[in-house]
Formats: sequence, C-alpha cells, structure tokens
Amino acid sequence: MTIEDVKRTDSGPALMLANEAVVRGALESDAKIVAFYPGSPTSEILDTFGEVLEHFGDYKMHIAANEKVALETVAGASMSGMRSFTSMKSVGMNVASDSMFSIGYTGLNAGCVCLIADDPYAHSSQSEQDGRYFGEAAYVPMIEPSTAQEALDMTKWAFEVSEKHKTLVIMRTTTRVNHQRGIVNLGKLDRSPFKKNKWADVKGQYFTVGSVARALKARLLEKAEAIKEDFEKTDFNSVVPGSGSVGILTAGVCFLHVKEAMRNLGINLPVFKLGTIFPLPEKKLSEFINALSTLIVVEELTPYLETRIAALAQRMNLNLNIVGKKSRHFSEMLEYNVPIVEKVLAEVTDKKISLDYDAILKKAEKLKEILPERPPIFCPGCPHRGTLWALRQALQRLRIRDKIVFNNDIGCYSMAFLPPNQFSDSMLAMGASLGLSAGMEMALEDKVIAMVGDSTLYHAALPGIVNLIHHNSNVTLFVLDNSVTAMTGQQFNPNSPFNAGGTPARKINMEKMFEALGADKIVIIDPYETRDCINTIQEALEFEGFSVIISRRECALYGDREKKKHGEKIIPSENVKETCRGIYACVKEFYCPAITIDETDAKMIIQQDLCDGCLECRQVCPVDAPQHMEVAK
Repeated sequence: MTIEDVKRTDSGPALMLANEAVVRGALESDAKIVAFYPGSPTSEILDTFGEVLEHFGDYKMHIAANEKVALETVAGASMSGMRSFTSMKSVGMNVASDSMFSIGYTGLNAGCVCLIADDPYAHSSQSEQDGRYFGEAAYVPMIEPSTAQEALDMTKWAFEVSEKHKTLVIMRTTTRVNHQRGIVNLGKLDRSPFKKNKWADVKGQYFTVGSVARALKARLLEKAEAIKEDFEKTDFNSVVPGSGSVGILTAGVCFLHVKEAMRNLGINLPVFKLGTIFPLPEKKLSEFINALSTLIVVEELTPYLETRIAALAQRMNLNLNIVGKKSRHFSEMLEYNVPIVEKVLAEVTDKKISLDYDAILKKAEKLKEILPERPPIFCPGCPHRGTLWALRQALQRLRIRDKIVFNNDIGCYSMAFLPPNQFSDSMLAMGASLGLSAGMEMALEDKVIAMVGDSTLYHAALPGIVNLIHHNSNVTLFVLDNSVTAMTGQQFNPNSPFNAGGTPARKINMEKMFEALGADKIVIIDPYETRDCINTIQEALEFEGFSVIISRRECALYGDREKKKHGEKIIPSENVKETCRGIYACVKEFYCPAITIDETDAKMIIQQDLCDGCLECRQVCPVDAPQHMEVAK
C-alpha cells in the first residue's frame, strides 16, 4: 500500500494501485463525506480512506450496512452541500439501484461520485455482471478509466461534471483496472477544514412521485443532452492515430490489451479510446467510423458498445463491417487478455500471431496435471471450520443428513459446498438464503437450514428473517458471528465495536435483536468448544419453529492482528506423537492448512508458522493428541 503517497500534499509522481489513485483523486477534490460497504475489487478504496482518516481529520466516513445505505449516505451529504464519494462492486449496485434511479430524477447538489466495479471472470463474485447498463437506464453519466493515472484524473473530473450538472456521476471500472499498479502524477492536495452547513442555506427539493416524477423525467432528458455535449469535448474520448481503413473501438483495460497486441503484431490501426460510456460522444464516433470499412469492437462482457455503434452505423456508415461478439470473433464470457485480442486482430489484418498461444496454454495444462488439487479452504483458526464440523456431527446423530436443505449465503462460509462439508443446496445473493428458505419451508418435507455471517445479517438478511418469524416458519438459522466482514479484508460492520479508522461505534446486540423480533429459540455457541456445540445444534435442529444458532468467535486473522497490536503472544499447537494414533481425523474431517503428515512416521505435524493455536483440531481428535506447545513441553 502506498499510504504515504496518498497523504502527500505536494504534486509529483508516485507508484499507486488504481484504487489508491481513486482515493487520492477524491481527496484532491476535497470530498468531505465517504461511505462504503466492502466488496472486491473495490475494498482497497474503503481501506485506504480508513487508513488516512485520522491523518487528515477533515472528512467523515461510514462503513455502511449495505451499498444502498452507502449511496443514500453520500447522496444526503451532496444534498447538504458537501462533496461525497462511494464505491461498490457491480452486484452492490443491484442493492443500491432502487435509490440510484430516483437520485437520477431528483438530481443532487454538491459533487457526488459513485464507483462501481465489474468483475469479469467472476474472480470474487457470483456472476459476471455488466454494470454499464445502469448509467444508460438511469440517465446518469458514466465514465470509465483505463489506467491508474486516469483513475485519479477521472475521479477529479467526475466531481466537476457532477457539480456542474447537479447529478450523480458513476465511474465504472473492472477488476484489472482496480488492481493494476502504475506511476501516477499527483496534483497538489489543498484540503479545507470540515464545517457543517445549515439546511436553510443549501436546501432543495429531492422527492419524486407521480406528476413530480413526470416533470423530473423531462428535466433529466435535457440534462443528459447537456452532458452529452460536454462529453463530446473531453480529452478522455480520444483517437489514437493509425493507418488503414480498419479501426478499433475500445475502453477500459481492453485499451491496454489492444496497444500491446498491436505492438506484438507490428501494426498501427487507428483506435478510438472511449472514456465516457454514457452518454456516448456520437459526433466524435461518427467522424471516426465514417473513414473506416471495418471496425473491431474490443470490450469485455456484453456487446454494450457494439450494439450502440451498430445503431450509429445504420445512420452514418451502412457499409461498415463490425467485428465483435455478434460476429463470433469475441466471447461474452470471462475477461480478455493480450492473446485473445491479438488473435482477432491478426485474423482481421491477415497477420501471423506473435506467439503460438494455444501451444503454450496446452503445455501449461499438461504441467498442471502433476500438481495436486488445492481447493480453497478456511484459514488456520477459522471458527467456521468448527461450526460446520459440529453441524455435520449433529446431522449424523439425528440421521437426517439426507433430509435437509441447506441454503448458504455470501461470505467465507460460502466454501461450505466444498469437501469435507459439501453443504449448500443454494447460494444466490446476500440475504437470499432467508427468502429461499421461506419458499422451501412451505414446499418441502425436509428440515430447512439457512446460514449467514454477521455482515450479511445486517446487509440484507433482516427482511427475510422478519418474514420467516412473522409466518411462524420452521427454519433453523445459523449466524456466524465473527465481528468483522472477513471475506473482503476484515472491515468493520454493525456487529463490530468500531467503525472506519478504528473509531468507537455501538455494536448491535444481536441476541436482543432476535429476541425483540420474536425468534422462538436463540442459542449461542463457541465454535472453538467444538464438541460442546454438537448437542446444542442438535436441539436447535429438532426444535419446531424459528430457531437461531449464533456461533460467536472472532475471525482468526482479525483476532491475531488485535493480539499482536496489544502485545499478546499467539501460542501455536503441537501434535503429541506419543498420543497420536494416526487416525487422521484432523486431516480428513477438518482440512486445516497448518496440519500435514510426517512421511517418516505417518503421523501428524502441526506447522507452527501457520498454526493459530485455536486447538479446534484437538476437539476433532478422538485421543486429544494436539496440545498447546507450552502444555506439550
């Protein structure tokens, strides 16, 4: 992390992650209110704002319960006359879009920017969603950077566009933009003190319904036309000169793939590098395609640009041959890279590709055959490992393993579908496990189980819980209470005693909340006391009504960091080989990455550089072989 560069007040070059450059751009724009819900590939934006919060002390920050609340928070700040910023992954905009569409109608006041990041290849998402349609559907301007430098520059420009046109501006990125690192030329940082406004000085009308909505829609269309004129003039839409009648239209990280592919092939085609996704600069684009016989459209995911340029060509260049997804040259799946782009450019320009990429990939696949499989697993000391083991034992005791339906949710525990647990009959979206459970409980004879983490609980699960309790549903809910949003980097949430920057916050009392909602049975277990959990889980599963099992133990990574911060020792465990009988329960049933097999005697070894000292493995071992090192010696 280049936190010291983010803090700099002078201008000059710095090596930065694009996500850090976005933060720097917002700081250079004097943003005063920021709010986020964490989600990869944008989590570093939240983390960076949190790390420099105390240093600057001139902006306010919330880690919100979900993306909708985060967007509404920054919109409220903008309405109150303060520049504001939020970011989220593309599926987060699904949650926030309800308010986003209305914000498009009402407009805003001070500059307000929302970054949404798509995740081609679904590296850390449940779908390959194309967020570019949000801007057009809501008539909200959308821009897209290609590099870390553009991430900074476009963030600053987005605030200017937002303020000029009194609108939300969406900045769209993809994983390979968010996580690229490059030299960024910083502007001077000239922050102003934080000072609250008076509503009487800044107030406007921000409501939309019925006849008001119809009038606002007319103004929204006029605003979109004015923004289009501005986008025609910006240098972020540019033509890289080249020769010939074959040209390329591209945006985002694909622009970098195009540059490298052309260099590899030794060709120099004219390239329209698009920076504004909505509204499109149709005048500039028309001039570009009029001089071409063939246009290659290079874009990941859906044929968003290709469809719109085809419509434009119907008016401006009927003879234009468009090469893209609809011509079957490119796929609508996965993310692109230089080989994918180079192959298409080589085919269209009748060139030989610079390398036999297929042969290289084939050789790589062959080499992979000798490698052992390495499926994702929980970290050493993860409390979810103990919770799921205890659930397996309870189901075996009740002999109902084949008579349950298990609705999983989004979090580290999503890995419950992998061995040795092999749970998960469904996993759709945050909080969906509760809604699905409502339908299944009515339709099935089987026992219905749902599982959420504490962050997901407050993000999206509460309405589903209220629905189940209200309808007297016979469902068992596991809440994995580990104090933080572990999957995205241990950020705080409403179940944490802190908020951004480590400032104290009021932790929601989960069990009192469930009691107030009317849950029929509420139990709390400690997953480190794994054996003791089995009976409690068994009783909750047998209970008729809505039962809640709160499995409470902090995330191991977060807990270890806190221990180190306070000077506490982390005492690893050791397998006492005199006691160990080589039953392998700790390996077969627990999959802890700190446990391996000693090839000299076929007994277990606990790797002390990995071991967290949780001793969950001792709970699984029939002969209690593992012990803390201090005890073992």
